[in-house]
Amino acid sequence: MAADLHDIGVNRRASFTGLFVLLAASTMVFAAFSSAFVVRRGLSEDWATMHKPPILFVNTVVLLASSVVLDQSRRSLRAGDRSKFNLWWTIATALGILFLAGQALAWYQLKEAGVYVATNPSSSFFYVLTAAHAFHLMGGVAALVYVDVQALRLRLGPAKRTAIDVTAIFWHFLDGIWLYLMILFYVWG
Repeated sequence: MAADLHDIGVNRRASFTGLFVLLAASTMVFAAFSSAFVVRRGLSEDWATMHKPPILFVNTVVLLASSVVLDQSRRSLRAGDRSKFNLWWTIATALGILFLAGQALAWYQLKEAGVYVATNPSSSFFYVLTAAHAFHLMGGVAALVYVDVQALRLRLGPAKRTAIDVTAIFWHFLDGIWLYLMILFYVWG
């Protein structure tokens, strides 16, 4: 029994160490891209501020709502209500998938408006930054789905609690990155 608890603690520390390495690396990726964005914007006269699809605001609300629901799910689990945990976590997962669908719609709307990756530097950075975020978000959705499947199969032991905590922290990080990107696009874009 004591050995099992020790192993869980070791695995939890390892999981959080891995998470923080991922967060640091992801932060560097977005910092590098956004630094290039700001520098490139100031260097040339060929920068044309692109029209951003209004769906981006809807997507932002969807992503923020997913984090609120995710926190509600974790509160339900702490209160011992696994059925509500399952419900809220599944809703958060669905909202994450809806956000990705909304991003695909935003890219489609841009394509229909004749705004492509190579249209101008502004559109290039928009596509690269939103694609990088979508790539990270797909990983987040995969983690949400993993926890969801485990929860629905009633496998929420201590090791799965670590997965829940790590997934929630990563998901909130992605929210923060998205809000940062929205400010970047609308203030400097």
